[in-house]
Amino acid sequence: MNYKNVFLTFVLSFLTWLLLNGSLDSDILISGLVLSLLISLLFCRKCDVMQYVNLSPKGFMYAFAYVFAFSWALIKSNLDVAFRVIKPSLPINPGIVKVKTKLKTPIGKMMLANSITLTPGTITVDIKDDTLYIHWIDVTSTDIEEATKNIVVSFEKYLEVMYG
Repeated sequence: MNYKNVFLTFVLSFLTWLLLNGSLDSDILISGLVLSLLISLLFCRKCDVMQYVNLSPKGFMYAFAYVFAFSWALIKSNLDVAFRVIKPSLPINPGIVKVKTKLKTPIGKMMLANSITLTPGTITVDIKDDTLYIHWIDVTSTDIEEATKNIVVSFEKYLEVMYG
């Protein structure tokens, strides 16, 4: 049994429980503790995803900063897509581009792919080793380095510290 995975799953489950319930009543706390413990023991004994999480102070600082970096990217991409909907004369050039990542861990790549997909105008189509294939609403460059700079770099610098 990987105790780090079980512990991290327990902590994340319990914090999620607390956020969703919005109460510190004893019955809420006890039921959250029991459910979080059951979930982490039943479902995360053999998983190894959490072993890559960086629990250092630097990892926590980068995770906190990542929330703001992701939020900013989300706002910009929402506005971009909204302007394209409101003003159809704005050009779109949809296509699939190939980008590279420096991330090595499965959870790091998953977080990067999900971050890209959650920002409007881009969807991660596939991941092969260190290459991601992204459907982009307005392909400005098919050059791998340029597309990587435009799509990946703003997320990757945080995720590299958080997950390796």
